[in-house]
This record gives sequence, C-alpha cells and structure tokens, in this order.
Amino acid sequence: MSVKTPETGFRARLQQLARRTAVFAIALTLACVASPGAVSAAETPPADDEQSVELYVSAGLRGTIAPGSSTSALLSVRNRTDSELTAGRVRVEIGTTPLVDDEAVSTWFDDEEAAGEFTTLGTEGTEPIDAGESSTATVFVPETTIGELSPGIYPLRAELTGATTGGPTADDEVARDTTATSVLVVAATSASLVGVLVPITATPADGALLTTDELAALTAPEGSLTAQLDGVAGTTAVLAIDPSIPAAIRVLGTAAPEQATEWLARLDELPNARFALQFGDADAAVQAQAQLPELLQPLTFAPFLDPANFPLAPATDPPATATAGTTEPTPAPSDAPPLPDDEELTAVDGALPRILWPRAAVSPDDLAAFAGYLGEGTTTIVSSSTVGGQSAARAEVDGHDLLVTDAAASAALSDAAAEADPAARQRLLAESAARIFLAEARAPGAPLLLGLEREETRAPDALREAISAADSIGFDLGALRETAPAAATISVEPDTTGVEHVANLLADEQALGAFSSILADPQVLLSPERIRILRTLAVSTPPEAFTPSVEAHRALTTATLGAVSIPPSSTIQLLSANADLPIRVRNDLPWPVTVQLTASPTDPRLEVKPLVETVVQANSTLTVKVPVSARVGSGEVDLRLALHSPTGVLIQGDQIMRVAVRADWETIGLGVLGTLVVLLISFGVLRTVRRKRREAAEAADVESAAALDAAALEAAEPKDGRGE
Repeated sequence: MSVKTPETGFRARLQQLARRTAVFAIALTLACVASPGAVSAAETPPADDEQSVELYVSAGLRGTIAPGSSTSALLSVRNRTDSELTAGRVRVEIGTTPLVDDEAVSTWFDDEEAAGEFTTLGTEGTEPIDAGESSTATVFVPETTIGELSPGIYPLRAELTGATTGGPTADDEVARDTTATSVLVVAATSASLVGVLVPITATPADGALLTTDELAALTAPEGSLTAQLDGVAGTTAVLAIDPSIPAAIRVLGTAAPEQATEWLARLDELPNARFALQFGDADAAVQAQAQLPELLQPLTFAPFLDPANFPLAPATDPPATATAGTTEPTPAPSDAPPLPDDEELTAVDGALPRILWPRAAVSPDDLAAFAGYLGEGTTTIVSSSTVGGQSAARAEVDGHDLLVTDAAASAALSDAAAEADPAARQRLLAESAARIFLAEARAPGAPLLLGLEREETRAPDALREAISAADSIGFDLGALRETAPAAATISVEPDTTGVEHVANLLADEQALGAFSSILADPQVLLSPERIRILRTLAVSTPPEAFTPSVEAHRALTTATLGAVSIPPSSTIQLLSANADLPIRVRNDLPWPVTVQLTASPTDPRLEVKPLVETVVQANSTLTVKVPVSARVGSGEVDLRLALHSPTGVLIQGDQIMRVAVRADWETIGLGVLGTLVVLLISFGVLRTVRRKRREAAEAADVESAAALDAAALEAAEPKDGRGE
C-alpha cells in the first residue's frame, strides 16, 4: 500500500532550489606561470540595473604558499555590462603586516581595511572583453619579492584601472575601475590533523519521504545527491547521513529507481567514516529543551511498503518435516513477502554510534538529556562559539563528551563548498585557509574539526575542492573520540523559543491521532505526519524561518482536521410527515473514512433517526439519507448535525440545518389528488356508458336494416306452382 498526500495539506516545505551551476570555467593551474589570455564565459548580458565589472584575485594553491617560495597571482575580470570593456591594467599588491586574528581577517574581507603598508607584486595589462565575457591574466611573483615573509596571513589586493565601457564618444564612456581582495597564507606544512564533517541530506517537497520521481532526479548523474557523493569521493571527509535517504530508497523495494539503488550501494562502499543524523535531521537540542522523555522517531514505515515490491526470496533450505512422535503439525510456509522492519530501512551501514549534531547553541542540561537519550558515551558535536571559541576538536563539559568544530573556519569552508563560480570560490578558499591557520595557531598540534553547513545543492567540484583544502590524510573520527578531552564550559544561552513550538506540534499530532480513528489504518495519516514534524524541526531550518515553518505546518494540520465535514446547506423543505432528509458529507482525504452522522432536532415537533454510520470514499461527497417524522402540520425546526468517528471522537461540531416542515400540504395534496382521481374515474365510467349505449343503438340499427333487407328479398321471390 502506498501513502498518498492529502489534497488539503501536508505540504510542509518546497523542495530546495536546484543546485547552482557555474557560469564559466577556468582551466588553469594556479602554481604555473601562464601568459594572459581571454577565456570566454557564455553569459547573458545583465539587465541595466546589474551593469558591473567584477575582478577576482588569488595567489598560491587555494591561497597558501610555503615560506620562501615563489607563486603566481591569478586575476579574473568579468564584464557584466552590455557593451565592450576596453583594455586596462591590473596592479597586484600585498600587505606587509600580517592579519593576526579572526577579527582582522573579517575586517579585511568585509571592509578592505588592514594595518601596515602594501607592496606591489606586479602589474599586467588586460585585453578588451566583450559584453558577458571574462578574461584571465597571471602575474608571476618571484621568491625574491615575498620570500622574506614569515608565516602568517597577508592581505592581498588587486586594482583594475583604465578600462571603460560605453559608446565611441568620451561623453558616453563609463570608467570601470574596481578592486578585489583576498589573502595569501604563508604556512609550513600543517602538523595538525584536520577533519571535515559533511552532512548528506535531501528534503522532499511534501515533507515526508522522498518520492520515486524525486529519488530519480536526485540520484541522476546531475542530481544533488550524486553531486554530494562525487564531492566526498577520494577525500577523508566524515559523512553525517540523514537516515531518511536510505529509508526512502529501501521502502520502494524493487520499485526503486535503478540509479537510486546504485547510489545507495555506492554510499555503502565509500571508505569514509560516517555517523547517522537524527531522522529528517531533526534538532535534538529543541527536543531536549522541550523535556521530551526520548528523541522523536518515525512511528512506522508500514504505510510506505508495498508487498508487491518485496517478492519472496527463493527457498534455499528444504522444508521442515515433522519429527516422529510429535503431534504438532509443521507450520505451513507463509506466502507473505518478507517485509523489512523499521530498523533495516533506516540503517546507515558502518555508522559510528551515539553521535548527535544539533544546532550550535546547547546547554549543560541539553547535554545531560542527550546522554539520557542515547546512553553512556554519547558525543555531541558543537560549534566553537558554544564553548567560548575553543578550537580543540575534543572537549568535555561536566563529564559530557564534545566534538568541537571551529566556527569561523567552518563558515568560510561552507561558503567555498557552496560556491559554483571557480573564480569567486578561490577567494573563499583563501579565507578558509586563513581561518584554519588561526585555528591551528590557537591549539598547536591538536586535531582540528570543521563542519560544513547543511546544504543540498553543492556542485561536486566545489565540495571536493573545499574538502581537499582542509582535510588531512589519516584523520580518524573514531580515534579522535578516544583522545583525552580538553576542559570546556558552555558560554552561550540557547534559544528556547522552540519549546512552545514543539509542544504545539505534538498537541496537533495528538489531535490528528484522535481524528485518524475515522480511517481503517490510522498510520497512513500519522506516520507521514511524524516525519513531517521531524523535518519541521530540522537543523537546516534557519532560526528566522523556524517559527514561520512551524506555523505553516500547523495551518496544514488544521486544514487536514477540517477535511471531513458537513458543508453548509440552505433550508430544506419537508413536504410530508415522513421523509428522508438528504445531508451531504464531504471527504477531502485521499482515503475512505467511516463516520457516524448524528442528528438531533432543537424542537420535539420533529423526530429524527439519531445516528447514521456511513463510509465516504476518498476525495468525494456523499449524500446521507436521514429518516425524519414531523409531528406538526407546518413550521421551521433547526436540526443539529455532527460527525463522529466510530470510536466516538468528535470530527465536526454542531452544524445547524434549518428544516421547513409543510406536512399539511400533504393532506391538501392528497385531497386534490383524490378529487382528481374521482373525476377521472367518473369521466371514464360516463364515457364507457355512453360508448355502450352508442354501440347498442348501432347494433339495433344494423339488425333492423338486415330484417328489412330480408323481407324485401322474400317479397321479390316467385310463389311455388305458379306460372307466369
């Protein structure tokens, strides 16, 4: 049996946008010296309000060089105007005073402000660039120019001058001077082990499980899930996998798209360490703050399973035979297919146990609740911003084990992994290198952990390059959990506004539980609903969108609770003392429902059958006949209607229907009808008598004429014995 989505709701969230694609590609090795050349990018010229010229600069390998070495600065100029950009000149400069902390790095990238003097690394001319095209140039920087720079983070700046766009006259020309910033990190080979956590998630359009069509699209060669595996393949990234993805594939059995089953097999074969997120990537922190006795889990996947998609496996063992002397018969083999249980459907092969990755802000009480949920040895992944900026990857708070991701480096690396434009990505990779450099400086030699943000639309090249810029061969998450932790304290207060939201969602779920008693199998409604609640609590939901998401979900729940009802009707005319009142019952759910229609008059002058049970088919309206009897000749009576489930749960409250009784019209009608019948009968008898009389007269006339004819004939005949 398959689960359908009600027409009245359960649209929790739209599917996230299709992953961004690069608008142009740059085929160039950063460490090589190349001559300037134009690289076209088939871009559509922008609208008038988007006229701009963009400049990007990067140096070294993802922004990093070894001390005392030479490098090359790569320049990329993009003409986003609707006219040609003339030739210009680019100057590349480097600051001689290193940026010493995260605040200085942020100030440089955000405001282009840095202390100290700048030294020119070189200049290079640029070629004319057509509208919507781009060009690259390279400035070689010898080791004599930067070889004396000590390890550190140095601001890098490029400036384009002399290039213009516009018409042939000077009055039409627009100067397109622009600048670009980045950093150059001078660093020796890192002695620290750096690990990158990569969440593997996918959100369905309706909030429950991914559908067959969604899985086919996501696991296609250009699909988002395929891109995520392509990005982590060949890296040592640690995978944080949402169990709803393998569950969505496995519940389909043989009906799963071939590429989806291949994707799951490929995931299982990857050597990367992994752990399971909570189902739907639900946030454990908000559940702990709501003081739930245990983490929310899916109720059952039975409504999603179709036995036809799980054929019986061929028997490999001979059937058992009865043992001599036994009286119990040998059980007959079952014809039912072996359906997988919930644990099999949600299993993440090779997952490390007892790891939670909630939202950043948690409290010591939350950590204690997590230990109660998962047991002794539970590890919680938190951001360094939660523990006062501490960068040590392993920490402990009040005896609770933590894995700490560096907040600044994780954010920069997440931006780089999500950037499809290679030129823009180099700037973000350089910032990531700077943040990692500072994090390693805060805890020399200690393992460093970075966590990418939840993002489902990364390009594989961007994800792979970001991971490769950070992770270290040999990083072992399991071994990290066994290292000695550093002492830490929680330095933030968690936002507890979600507590009320959780309570409201669970209250609504309880109301749906009572409502579902009108269904033959309540789980077809309740099982998807629980999954949608988990997705509403997802870590990926931005804080500013959490409240609107909950409100939208509750609105859909309200619509579902109103999907079975008695539509309002106009006054019904009752023209006889005994009749059947037609009452409509609407069912907008995609499943048949069994309801009890109760009717009670507000006036004893009308007798009504108090209870009528009926089945209303899916997405239909049924007219129910309710027998009534009127004790008066005429008058208006209100009829109070309600719907209940077979177990007595109120589905719809009192609905008032006005009945206009005109029972005396029946007597008048019968009198008129009787008179008409008498008149018709009398008229018929009269016609019959007249017809009989007419027929008798006609017969007498015929007999008289026949007698006259006979007499005349007799008179004309001659007498016997007479001659003429």
